[in-house]
Amino acid sequence: MPQPLDLSTYPTRAPDDLDRDEAEKKTEERVARIGELVQQLTAEKEHAVLIVLQGMDAAGKDGAMRHVFAKVPPYALRTVAFGKPTEEEFDHDFLWRIHPHVPAKGEMVIFNRSHYEDVLIQRVHGWITDEQVADRMKSINAFEKLLQYDNSTLVLKFYLHISEEQQKEELLERVNEREKFYKHKDADWRERENWDDYRSAYEHAIAHSEIRWHIVGTDQRWYRNYEMSRIILNALEGLDMQWPELVTKGKYGE
Repeated sequence: MPQPLDLSTYPTRAPDDLDRDEAEKKTEERVARIGELVQQLTAEKEHAVLIVLQGMDAAGKDGAMRHVFAKVPPYALRTVAFGKPTEEEFDHDFLWRIHPHVPAKGEMVIFNRSHYEDVLIQRVHGWITDEQVADRMKSINAFEKLLQYDNSTLVLKFYLHISEEQQKEELLERVNEREKFYKHKDADWRERENWDDYRSAYEHAIAHSEIRWHIVGTDQRWYRNYEMSRIILNALEGLDMQWPELVTKGKYGE
């Protein structure tokens, strides 16, 4: 039986003893190394990498993609944003629209929101029952295990953990700062009214997932980048990838 999860016990800010300048320097080093390892991933073609980013509105998903993956070669990276399902997607099972976008071996894919939306927003608004949520979580776990064991996919899931106060600041910036106007949506403010329900839905989804979630505080964006780069680098290094041997029947340089 999964243990209950209380997100309020997880910090949204960096530890007091973590120096920002040192952390940003370390992050820069890690980001460069992540780029090198993803290039090796592409060359070796033995593994795939799926990064799942979830979080409340304004939690910093777009910023995480810009900063943490800044050195990943463009040819090795795809990003997919999942919004409201189309009519065709509604006519199929909820994972139908997800599977075509998973990474092939030698590729990294980032899901900006994901298959978890179907046990979050639909649950919060009462569009599915608790029984359907439980069934969908079983399907999600089976789906992720399929990727992991059938296609050697490294699945890294991040819940970007923002406080209610910081979310308000971020949303207000979208109203008050011209360069952020394009991010503003009235719907984000309406969804904010369901803060507690969303937190509860996330707690349930994270607690009932078989592949672990990494809960990363995002009130300070530099700390988000620091923690995400640490986790991703450690996971990529754990793949123990090797550069392919040269395959040729010719002689060159003579």
